[in-house]
Amino acid sequence: MNPARPHVLVSRAIFPEIIDRLAQHFDVEANQADELWPRDEFIRRLQGKQGVFTTGGERIDADVLKACPGLKICANMAVGYNNFDVPAMTAAGVLATNAPGVLTETTADMGFALLMAAARRVTESEHFLRAGKWDRWAYDMMIGQDVFGSTLGILGMGRIGQAVARRGALGFGMNVIYHNRSRLPEAEEAAVKARYVGKQELLQTADHLVLVVPYSAESHHSIGAAELALMKPTATLVNIARGGIVDDVALAKALRERRLAAAGLDVFEGEPRVHPDLLACSNVVLTPHIGSATVPTRKAMANLAADNLIGYLTGGKPVTPLNPEVMG
Repeated sequence: MNPARPHVLVSRAIFPEIIDRLAQHFDVEANQADELWPRDEFIRRLQGKQGVFTTGGERIDADVLKACPGLKICANMAVGYNNFDVPAMTAAGVLATNAPGVLTETTADMGFALLMAAARRVTESEHFLRAGKWDRWAYDMMIGQDVFGSTLGILGMGRIGQAVARRGALGFGMNVIYHNRSRLPEAEEAAVKARYVGKQELLQTADHLVLVVPYSAESHHSIGAAELALMKPTATLVNIARGGIVDDVALAKALRERRLAAAGLDVFEGEPRVHPDLLACSNVVLTPHIGSATVPTRKAMANLAADNLIGYLTGGKPVTPLNPEVMG
């Protein structure tokens, strides 16, 4: 190792060309075998490093920071950063960065894919067909809900929420309503043809509800039994935000009892584990957190994380800092 160069850990396998980029500037320890290190092994490997490239599952908290006093930056290859204890990082003088913007349209596409698959019972229908059960036509065989011209509800109206709204209003003639911590400026509402409503009205009115809120202690179980009880029994719920926004047990119960028609989920509490109650439901489409999973988008996310590491450790200029106050 070259003591004159910063040392960087890449904690999971990523595109080889990203490793090559980083190696132009740093001594890089890369986990291209994609081993799932136990916490103590992750800490051991992080010791002596000035930067770490994380993918969203590696927890950075006060204990890690105390054990790794030389750490200067943690660059997440994700827009979400609930794996970072940002206040603890700020107190320790460690910069946190994420990868916003580059995955907006791809994730919005995935939200709409889940919405349509759930509303039109695509997964159920395929399993029905593959099982050899399709032997006749019936008026109510796999009958679902319309998407075109229906009411689309969006909880959370950041970049991805607005991209979902555009698809609904402009592509599918949907009546778009939304709820957010703060209302958008009128011009932004007009651009996506969306109308602001209270959370209760959103839940009661939406034919299809898409969740795009950041995860936090305040948003934990934002959709639980009480909220699900307000929704139409014909409604579809889609979560492309984060696991923990929805109470998965309450959702499974609502789906099982047909108090909610369908759901499409790309994120889960405690993932990669999925609650067995959800796995037992036929009226839910389940995907393994692949909202950003296209080659161009994943490469853009990795390059942005690399840009943050290179920009900060070589010139003090990260691209997307979460706690810029540590930069002085």
